[in-house]
Amino acid sequence: MARPQLKICGLRQPDQASAVAALGVDAIGVIAVERSPRFLAAERRPALFAAMQTANPLCRGVLVVADPGDDRLAELGEGGHRVVQLHGSESVARCRDLRQRLGAGVQLWKALRIGSADDLVKAQAYTEVVDALLLDAWVEGQLGGTGRAIPLQWLQEFRPSLPWWLAGGIGPETVGAVLETLSPDGLDASSRVELSPGDKDLARVAALVRLVKGEGTRPASARTAAPIG
Repeated sequence: MARPQLKICGLRQPDQASAVAALGVDAIGVIAVERSPRFLAAERRPALFAAMQTANPLCRGVLVVADPGDDRLAELGEGGHRVVQLHGSESVARCRDLRQRLGAGVQLWKALRIGSADDLVKAQAYTEVVDALLLDAWVEGQLGGTGRAIPLQWLQEFRPSLPWWLAGGIGPETVGAVLETLSPDGLDASSRVELSPGDKDLARVAALVRLVKGEGTRPASARTAAPIG
């Protein structure tokens, strides 16, 4: 079975982006939402993405935004990233419009916050207007990075017609249960591989990389813990 790709999200320092990319992750996310504790200002992003690219040319930079206006189109189209991840309440029509405006040089991913199994029906409406979906747990008043997981049983029959990523509660102790139950195209980790918001624990990132690639075993605590979700 093909192993999913791995994205580490919410980085803020170029040296840490270099170290994380060198571990073999497939994507690194930078938060462009000002109210997030992991926010990184626009003028600091190119240096981070450049450090990532130097360490691992195959690693993709992902810019995470929420409900961007037309005044931010230039920011979305350049800055060292190859993917724009929409993490707000963007409609299907808005995604279609952004897809046309950004062109083929930047991929567009839509994040959906899932609060019930019925919310997965929303995903089908976006399959024609974005390049990938990302599912995260719904938490009132927060867009992501909460560590809250979607119950895995909700996702067992989820098979969209485009690539999909799973976020929420992904870490070394939980990823084994995810991989035993689901087959997402990608995994997105943030808070469970952090020392503090935006400061990643490189040992935990390395452990997660090994587990996702099938090169390690789950920690004993994970094998005895209740399943994620």
